[in-house]
Amino acid sequence: MKETAFREAVDSHAEVLAQIRESAHTLHASVNQTYDKVHPYGLHLDMVADAVRKYGYAVCETEDDIVLLYFGAYYHDSIEDARLTYNDVKRRAMQWMNDAQSRMAAEIVYALTNEKGRTREERANDKYYQGIRATPYAPFLKLADRLANMAYSARRGNDTNARMKHVYQAELPHFLAAIRAEQTDVRYSLPEDMVRELENLP
Repeated sequence: MKETAFREAVDSHAEVLAQIRESAHTLHASVNQTYDKVHPYGLHLDMVADAVRKYGYAVCETEDDIVLLYFGAYYHDSIEDARLTYNDVKRRAMQWMNDAQSRMAAEIVYALTNEKGRTREERANDKYYQGIRATPYAPFLKLADRLANMAYSARRGNDTNARMKHVYQAELPHFLAAIRAEQTDVRYSLPEDMVRELENLP
């Protein structure tokens, strides 16, 4: 979509997007999940949604997919961290989308859910990245998730964030290669301006 048309369409869906945001914030608060041990987890969800607002025009195929994209941003950790099942996610999505869109929303969230594993490498293994590459909008939303985490860790001064900043920087070449799908369909693409922002973080 053209950037202006995308932003206008996002604004026209503001009421629904606010409902999705509030629903996701409430869900993560209900399981006492925090971000960096001090913030409501909604801070992270909002950062991911901000990346969708900034770059979503580059991957969004039609206006019909805007609500789907934002749902993916707000619910991307709901299976992994907030105890929802695939079917729970689909049922929640049905509040704002039709059946086909809700199924796609659940597929995105499922694709973004880490595998079971004892280490970071086991949780984000080849099967995990394969699922992301095979799911429309999942590569973009995973990039938005990583941008949010990297931007946060780059500007926070505690030891954990300093360590994660270096982990993210070291992982970046492999990460980008792992989520880059060999598809001509724009829904699988990674906006180059977004990639550059990630690469240029301090």
